[in-house]
Amino acid sequence: MATTSTQARTVLERFPAGGPRGSWPAEEYAAAQRAQGTNAQVVMDLRTDQFLVVTDTTTQ
Repeated sequence: MATTSTQARTVLERFPAGGPRGSWPAEEYAAAQRAQGTNAQVVMDLRTDQFLVVTDTTTQ
């Protein structure tokens, strides 16, 4: 029997997917958040065509 934990993601910021070529504002924002101690990562929301900078928070 497998156990699973419930995990929620908090969206810190949203960036449109159609940014200028060579520009990575979502990655830059996530890197700045990580430099401040927040475990941030970039994910793609295909439904809204946006890059989301998220952080994981555990719910109980």
